Amino acid sequence: MSEPLVYLNGSMVPASQAHLAIYDAGVVLGATVTEMARTFHKQLFRLDAHLDRLSRSLRYVRFEIGISMEAFADILCELVDHNSRLADEEDELGLVVFVTAGEIPTYAGSSGATVRTLPTVCAHTFPLPFEMWADKMQQGAHVVTPSIRHVPPQCCDPNIKNRSRMHFYLAEQEAKLVDPEAVPLLLDLDGNVTETIGANFLIVEQGTIVSPTLRNILGGISRDVVIDLAAKLGVPFVERDFQLYNVINADEAFTTSTPYCLMPVTRINGLTIGDGQPGPIFGRLLDAWSSEVGLDIEPQIAEGAMRRREATAASM
Repeated sequence: MSEPLVYLNGSMVPASQAHLAIYDAGVVLGATVTEMARTFHKQLFRLDAHLDRLSRSLRYVRFEIGISMEAFADILCELVDHNSRLADEEDELGLVVFVTAGEIPTYAGSSGATVRTLPTVCAHTFPLPFEMWADKMQQGAHVVTPSIRHVPPQCCDPNIKNRSRMHFYLAEQEAKLVDPEAVPLLLDLDGNVTETIGANFLIVEQGTIVSPTLRNILGGISRDVVIDLAAKLGVPFVERDFQLYNVINADEAFTTSTPYCLMPVTRINGLTIGDGQPGPIFGRLLDAWSSEVGLDIEPQIAEGAMRRREATAASM
């Protein structure tokens, strides 16, 4: 089969045939927990950590999917193995897993179809879009703090990786009015820095990496990698509340996220951070991460971006 597969509710189906009902709770309410992993050399990186977090999210929101995480891991590896063989040799894949609360009987009952009230379980892959990150890896990203604030932990525990995120969408729209390439960095109700819409945000002060506290943010798997690598490099890592003032006066800043691993941040609200270039701590961490996975991450992104852009131009 030349078409990527999707895992949906116990079956592997061609991507073109994978659909959700319009009355699924993921569509109606955004009642969805999710995870995303990526490959290096076509092999999933830290899948166990992602599935451990998924398991904890599922337990918290009371979704019972009827399969162990060990068995689910085998399914996901099978899916990635199949879809990797259809991708370009140089491509890496992102793996998205999501689980919804299932179909809402009130809406589904009028359809005449059998209502699936069990959770909807889906996993799919996509080639990583290196072209989205290549320029920012060289020049650094620009973060903008919108008026939209982060959802308080009293309303929804940030440890649940979920898709009920209209505030992220609105924050992105507002940030792009300032700069079409900007990344929104959300503050909490007290003005503390939290996270961007898809990554943890970290600063460096006098050689120490500083992270917002886990009270306000999702504890990212990539953030955990940074903690591990910093310990190996002898770079201190601390968690505490900090504000916009601290970011503006930081020596350097960067984000960390599954798809691209690390991204330097060189501007905030139009102001330069540090000397306006990717910083030395960022560089050391990226080199260490590259050694961890057995490839040079920055060249992979740069070369992948060029290849994908040329392929797009040739197809037009």
